[in-house]
Amino acid sequence: MVNERELAVIKALTEAKGPSGFEDEAVAAARESLSDICDFEEDSLRNLYIYRRANTGNKPVLMLDAHSDEVGFIVHSIKPNGTLRFLELGGWSKNTLPGTRVLVRNKDGEWIRGAIAAKPPHFLSDEERAQNKVQSVSNLVIDIGARSAEEAKEAFGIRIGEPAVPATPFEYDEARDIMFGKGFDCRIGCAALIETMRLLSGMELDVDVIGVLSAQEEVGERGCKVAVNKVRPNIAIVYEGCPADDTFGEAYAMQTIMKKGPMLRYMDKSVICNPRFQRFALDTAEKNGLMAQASVREGGGNNAAVIQAQLAGAPSIVMGVPVRYIHGPSCITTYTDYDATVKLACAIARALNADIIKSF
Repeated sequence: MVNERELAVIKALTEAKGPSGFEDEAVAAARESLSDICDFEEDSLRNLYIYRRANTGNKPVLMLDAHSDEVGFIVHSIKPNGTLRFLELGGWSKNTLPGTRVLVRNKDGEWIRGAIAAKPPHFLSDEERAQNKVQSVSNLVIDIGARSAEEAKEAFGIRIGEPAVPATPFEYDEARDIMFGKGFDCRIGCAALIETMRLLSGMELDVDVIGVLSAQEEVGERGCKVAVNKVRPNIAIVYEGCPADDTFGEAYAMQTIMKKGPMLRYMDKSVICNPRFQRFALDTAEKNGLMAQASVREGGGNNAAVIQAQLAGAPSIVMGVPVRYIHGPSCITTYTDYDATVKLACAIARALNADIIKSF
């Protein structure tokens, strides 16, 4: 059964406007959701550190990480006709951009509506029409309805360096357990981390648990590089909203299927997750009758690569909630997979102790 409190947290997180470097709204939503049971710190990168009040300070540290940023845009310049040239914050699925409705922040903090515009087909030359290619970002603009650069600046309050995000509301189809929204990479992971912290808050554990909502993952895992040196974990679980592969490719190769539970990856382009911890996590799922699926990925990257390669090399795994169409303006995921991720993370945290961690 869906927990309405948890659903409200997911909605608040995914509707928060927080592309890389501008994570403030997502951080504020997270703080609000745990203010009754946790203590917090923030740094100037907007990393949020979440402390379980039952921590003792003399146990191995389990770091729970999820990145709070989403892929977005930043205003590069204002053209004479009032449209906005923009750059990507993170790597977008380019063919989803033309026609996407967006929100652009202005100098007063108001979010102005706009749309990403490409050259209309009516004005394409025969050569351009024949090419039939996805237009590059350099050929796209954000149109806010202004008629000149002066109007964009004065009447709309737009200035360079301001962020923009898709104008995609959160929706939940309870009858079919389907969630629609933006930024599920990694706001659905943030929601899973938050609920894990809540469920672990009163438990007696053999580890101290510190949650981190890390900034700027989509532009090079920058926030986590700072956070890992502050938290100094002995072991880590990295939550992700990871690309579901169940609508593409051959059935035999599908490893991230919706409603099959979290995906635990052995490797991707950035990391080989600690194989002993990986096996422990999958065995814990099996022992507890919990859903989980494993994958080997040719591409991708995540904060586990940073955590596992810093300090003493804390064993790290990735628990990804399957999300269809990440790095696009309209994503799809399920409450079932979010809930299964929380349950498995809690089971792992309960099972860990100093001797087990040393065995990894």
